[in-house]
Amino acid sequence: MAGLMFTALLCLSAAAMMATVQGEDPYFFFTWNVTYGTISPLGVPQQGILINGQFPGPNINSTSNNNLVINVFNNLDEPFLLHWSGIQHRKNSWQDGLLGTNCPIQPGTNFTYHFQVKDQIGSFFYYPSTAMHRAAGGFGGLRINSRLLIPVPYADPEDDYTVLIGDWYTKSHTTLKQYLDSGRSIARPDGVLINGKTAKGDGTDEPLFTMKPGKTYKYRVCNVGLKSSLNFRFQGHTMKLVEMEGSHTVQNDYQSLDVHVGQCFSVLVTANQESKDYYMVASTRFIKNVLVGKGIVRYTDGKGPASPEIPEAPVGWAWSLNQFRTFRWNLTASAARPNPQGSYHYGSINITRTIKLVNSASKVDGKLRYAINGVSHVDPETPLKLAEYFGIADKVFKYDTISDEGLAEGATTVTVAPNVVNATFRDFIEIIFENHEKSLQSWHLDGYSFFAVAIEPGRWSPEKRANYNLLDAVSRHTIQVFPKSWAAILLTFDNAGMWNLRSELTENRYLGSQLYISVLSPARSLRDEYNIPDNTLLCGLVKDMPMPKPYTI
Repeated sequence: MAGLMFTALLCLSAAAMMATVQGEDPYFFFTWNVTYGTISPLGVPQQGILINGQFPGPNINSTSNNNLVINVFNNLDEPFLLHWSGIQHRKNSWQDGLLGTNCPIQPGTNFTYHFQVKDQIGSFFYYPSTAMHRAAGGFGGLRINSRLLIPVPYADPEDDYTVLIGDWYTKSHTTLKQYLDSGRSIARPDGVLINGKTAKGDGTDEPLFTMKPGKTYKYRVCNVGLKSSLNFRFQGHTMKLVEMEGSHTVQNDYQSLDVHVGQCFSVLVTANQESKDYYMVASTRFIKNVLVGKGIVRYTDGKGPASPEIPEAPVGWAWSLNQFRTFRWNLTASAARPNPQGSYHYGSINITRTIKLVNSASKVDGKLRYAINGVSHVDPETPLKLAEYFGIADKVFKYDTISDEGLAEGATTVTVAPNVVNATFRDFIEIIFENHEKSLQSWHLDGYSFFAVAIEPGRWSPEKRANYNLLDAVSRHTIQVFPKSWAAILLTFDNAGMWNLRSELTENRYLGSQLYISVLSPARSLRDEYNIPDNTLLCGLVKDMPMPKPYTI
């Protein structure tokens, strides 16, 4: 009898273990070796950053709620980090991969990222966040598919393609960094790449993608460049926009799309033209000398070369602003949704705080610096998140060195310091980006999606709220601000952690146009934030400190 009971208990225990294993979302493991290698994307040999020998890096193909475990070996000669742009890392800013949250991976060592793509779908990308490494490669696509039980609002495409577009410099990342460190700009790029290449157009180009006649394909287009807004279009084909930075959109057709730095769009393209080759085209916007990148798309039964006549790009930023106004959130689509408590009725939530952010460019000690509300951010040796967690924030940075009111008219003084805004957990916030400069800005917020409710010319004032889209603004994580214009976003700060808000223009970010938002849960509870991972790299003032008491429920 006792033996039977013991056997039964064993069976119950085994069943419980199996249920636990089966109940957890799938894990995917990656080992990435980061090395230098010679690449020649514009015909000029230069030092590139490769992941497992690839430029661009490998695509990550995941599904909502998957766990990703990525072991990164740094074989470069300097510290390195990877950032996962648009991944929200719910309760887990430990994995964000920025110098404000993580110690860099030292040369000859490795670090394993472990994060869940929780309640997200869409098209994203990763890139190096240290120094000017993004200028040498190290970037790649990251897609999150919808779970099978949650239908998408369009038929399954024949295939799903990632298209990484971006401006490119033939100068090395170290040379570009030297320019910025010496107070100079990196000036204009040398070309535009599509998936690390540009077609020569001499008949020798291999196709980037192939399409079967009559079939529909999904293209995930991300601008992974350093500073240039790009217009993306297909020769002879229209694009149906279906997703943008993690949200299904109302499905409008477009001849071309402006994709600003850091932004991602998913479009459907049907192979309904004559069977031959066609160009996909990405060309720079808002600069005098237009640079063009091309890639071949080939019909599988193609019988001729692509026409040398490239479709015209739009001119001026008013066109781009009008296009932004056509983007709408698809409220009828089932999908992972940000801020579930406010997703459908965000327009009726009371705003508890308004933060106005004004970007500026100026000289500090004769060197170029970019600032937000008069503060130009620098990363301290001790990451901000670690300093806060270990209770020594006062030794590393000060909270709220900037005003919520923006920049006083005519103010020119710039302070170079860590820039950290203290936000109250679960507050519903309005952020205004006001751009007094003559150049377009592109802003990104980590850890969240926000509702992009307005972009307009001129200066913002409270009366402008009457023009907000409070019904179906797209929930996204990057927004452009046109010259002499402003943009408004709304969001709930419900994701505890230390989160970066930055210019996606790499030169501006590197020279100070970024800040961090500290969202602390007063409960210090595992319900709100995960404990510091066991493998976290420690550096700076926290290197030899005892670990704080862990969070509990």
